[in-house]
Amino acid sequence: MIKILLVEDDLALSMGIEYALNSAGFNIKTAKKIKEAKDKLEKDKFDLILLDVMLPDGNGYDLCKDIRAKDDTPIIFLTACDEEANIILGLDLGGDDYLTKPVRIGELISRINAVLRRKSKGNDKDTKVLVSGDIKVELLKYRVSKRDREIVFTSIEYKLLLMLMENSGHVLLRNVILDKLWDANGDFIDDNTLSVYIKRIREKLEDDIKNPKYIVTMRGLGYKWNEALRGDIR
Repeated sequence: MIKILLVEDDLALSMGIEYALNSAGFNIKTAKKIKEAKDKLEKDKFDLILLDVMLPDGNGYDLCKDIRAKDDTPIIFLTACDEEANIILGLDLGGDDYLTKPVRIGELISRINAVLRRKSKGNDKDTKVLVSGDIKVELLKYRVSKRDREIVFTSIEYKLLLMLMENSGHVLLRNVILDKLWDANGDFIDDNTLSVYIKRIREKLEDDIKNPKYIVTMRGLGYKWNEALRGDIR
């Protein structure tokens, strides 16, 4: 059974999510504060964490950083703010997804399942190494480096990077990327959010983001990985 830690100080919301997810077959544990969450994380192993941003004794961003320093447990932020800056901050700190309150249970369950599927697929990769220009991706280690300097990617950024590299030399249409990225019909991400992900990946990989070498934009169509690829994904 999938074990999830819900870190949320709104009692009514926490009880509602806990009941709904338990009814859907998940095993839910709850924490109202960061300290309580850390105690439970030290004593138990969770498959996924639902993390509120604003908590009585701190914020979820700091807890996310602490978790990422130790492991790669998937994290979905629950936030009352859908401003782009807040979303980018959460993703840059290692969050795998974000969901704006009020939470719709059906959407939450779909996002949980999508994140867990991505995690499972990542664990199934062989020990292959992809090399393209100065970029090296070690699949099993979930490690990306440029000129031997490691670059930290969120789960979604990493999947998007692999998708582009797998299709090196070919244009990936935006709607195709959206469908594959979310294992759905693009309902949970729009063009603007995809543009944010592309921008963040370029900032991490490109020497000059105004003249990208790796990810080029095909206007009106989508994106293309423009460097030759050595190695393969099996």
